[in-house]
Amino acid sequence: MIRIQNYIGGELQDSVTGQFLENINPANGSIYSKIPNSGSEDVERAIEAAESAFPMWSELPEKKRGEWLLKIAEGLRKKSKEFAEAESRDSGKAIQLATTVDIPRAIQNFEYFSTAFYHLSGNTHPMDGKAVNYTTRKPLGVIGAISPWNLPLYLLTWKIAPAIAAGNTIVAKPSEVTPMTAYLFSKLLVELSFPPGVINIVHGTGPSVGAPICASPKTKAISFTGSTATGKTVASTAASMFKKVSLEMGGKNPNIVFADCDFEEAVSGSVRAAFSNNGQICLCGSRIYVERPIYEKFKEEFIKKANQLKIGDPLDESNDQGAIVSKNHYEKILKCIELAKEEGGKVLMGGSPFPVDGEHSKGFYISPTLIEGVSETSRTNQEEIFGPVATIAPFDTEREVIGFANGTDYGLSGSIWTQDISRGHRVASKIDSGILWVNSWMVRDLRTPFGGMKASGVGREGGEWAFDFYTETKNIHVKL
Repeated sequence: MIRIQNYIGGELQDSVTGQFLENINPANGSIYSKIPNSGSEDVERAIEAAESAFPMWSELPEKKRGEWLLKIAEGLRKKSKEFAEAESRDSGKAIQLATTVDIPRAIQNFEYFSTAFYHLSGNTHPMDGKAVNYTTRKPLGVIGAISPWNLPLYLLTWKIAPAIAAGNTIVAKPSEVTPMTAYLFSKLLVELSFPPGVINIVHGTGPSVGAPICASPKTKAISFTGSTATGKTVASTAASMFKKVSLEMGGKNPNIVFADCDFEEAVSGSVRAAFSNNGQICLCGSRIYVERPIYEKFKEEFIKKANQLKIGDPLDESNDQGAIVSKNHYEKILKCIELAKEEGGKVLMGGSPFPVDGEHSKGFYISPTLIEGVSETSRTNQEEIFGPVATIAPFDTEREVIGFANGTDYGLSGSIWTQDISRGHRVASKIDSGILWVNSWMVRDLRTPFGGMKASGVGREGGEWAFDFYTETKNIHVKL
């Protein structure tokens, strides 16, 4: 039984209460570790440690801060196998996904941001030779970060790396559903003798840890990734304190397939967009729209390819899909499938738990599911399911499918499959989403802005946009 600890002021420590939460392996339903059930006292300790470290860290030259980020990246690389196995065991995701996406991306986050801040430039505005204005960036202070369970280390480091690169210190709350890689990351920081107090990680629930982080007047900005409902609460708390906030929330993303697409590429890309990480990615293309001339052919081939996905033990490298992250979420997804049936949906494939034998028989597995026949205004097409469930429907015109795409409260991402690049540009420009891919899905360049519109989020992170959030820009006027 592993006992996870908080990381505060450079030390691993239990919560003040000494109480723990159970951490369950979703692949077999067994309890395999204990998580600190931390509270406001632990949060306050972490914030005090971050405040104490801020003067030293913010005054450290950018290059020196970057060297520390590279040390972290190298430490992660040396332990990548250990981290990938922990991520797979903790979240239920296939080990091949953790090995090729989650852990490499965490490493890349530190590598990229290790030099990105150093190469930023400011602006100058001369005034007829009589004066000059120039801009500088000032770190904010203590940052609060709340990360989700679907891409645990990947998204935790997406917040930590730019925040500390810009000279801030941070108090982070990983999801209590998937805490293991955050704990291993804490142990790595101890091994590296990383400057104490710069990074602090406090485990626990949203109400007991996340809420105090957001409510503290000492945290100057909150970076949150999670549900839209929780995001509203975070935004409300931050607004009353005039605190900077970045919210990356839910998605109900359209995947649009035109008849002139590269058919094989579109089918493969659509299967991947629908079911990667068991559909537990906010960017998943869960609403599939196919132009009518190829609809039946596409549907048949999609089902054929999706049925080839291998499901089972997440630690088996031959499996494409592992387990749903938790029993609660597993049951929620199954209820959503039943709701789709009640709304007139026809299950074309899946629609039920996936049986796994032996030691994994009590795990949380669901077959990839495709549903046809639900209306655009149905809850199935309007609410985020966040599981291996997609809907499919035909369309006839660009105007019609753009209306479908924009017909939800969300606006995070979308994919468009067409060999007519002019059409790709045209349709992408009319869809209200923060990220659009043409003939691809989930290709990320760390230099580009990431974020959503409408109920999918507020603000942008990535590249210079991350530094816009994690710093204040100052204009200095000098009379000559």
